[in-house]
Amino acid sequence: DGIEGVVSTTTNGISRRASIEDLDDIPFPDWKQMDPRYYMKAPHGGLVKNFPVAPITSTRGCPYSCTFCASPDIWGKTIRWRSPANVVDEIEYLVKEFGVKEIHFEDDNLTLKISHVEEICRLIIERDIKISWATPNGIRADKITPEVLKLMKESGCYLIAFGIESGNPEILKNIKKMEELETMTYAVNEASKLGIITQGFFIFGLPGETEETVQETIDYAKKIPLDKAQFLLLDVLPGTQLWKDHKDEFEHDLQKRSYQELIWVPDTVEKEVLEKAPARAFRSFFFRPRQILILLRFMKVSQFKFILRRILDFGIIPYKINKYFAK
Repeated sequence: DGIEGVVSTTTNGISRRASIEDLDDIPFPDWKQMDPRYYMKAPHGGLVKNFPVAPITSTRGCPYSCTFCASPDIWGKTIRWRSPANVVDEIEYLVKEFGVKEIHFEDDNLTLKISHVEEICRLIIERDIKISWATPNGIRADKITPEVLKLMKESGCYLIAFGIESGNPEILKNIKKMEELETMTYAVNEASKLGIITQGFFIFGLPGETEETVQETIDYAKKIPLDKAQFLLLDVLPGTQLWKDHKDEFEHDLQKRSYQELIWVPDTVEKEVLEKAPARAFRSFFFRPRQILILLRFMKVSQFKFILRRILDFGIIPYKINKYFAK
């Protein structure tokens, strides 16, 4: 009792205590007990520029209502910020005490308030902190400008991921994304012009998905200057609007691999089409010279087994070869 920000079970059900309003009141994590120098070399299962890598969040909460996302239910719809000075103090501590060379901002809304990310960038530059950083959890394309992108790059940002979700405008409306494809195209282009590596997140199986919209998404991912892409199958998560709308239409099996195995199939598309969509998209997107060069540029020998595991998980290589390696 008395600990803010804790969700617990009681005899009356779920008890959600008051959120911590001033995030600067929370001490830094006890990094000595989870030393970044000993992390597995597969943050987000992907490639990075420098090791060691440490994750940081500078915000909590999300004011949006994307129907597939549980973040607002977990963190609340009111966004709370750490002060930029507090964030950069932690980065500086990680660099000095643990030799961290790369930071991953895991915020859902790092750039929602432009002044927040601008001040973080300025403080990194002013303190002359030698660090590379990325946003592998994704940012919204409608919350950045060419000016802030330049400042982000100057402070060490080398990779930005965008939550695009679909290449079909109607599906974006169905999931209440509140972003237009034109906006996403513009943001990816501006980041690419600056030499920032761009990544897009896409989800197959959202409401309104068809065999045609699957191809639209693949085509869109290849049309804009994305360096990397992640193609996943929808997981209907408890706490989301999709869960409330469709929870009686499927069996919730916690043994299934989230975002890799089918959970629910919209009545607008065949199950077989969805099952094959991620592998089809990965092959179509990555089996191109530019994407292969990007992967080779950042792949470290120590990461090879993790990359191979990802290739097998998503069925990117033909089934017979996959089956051989899986043994």
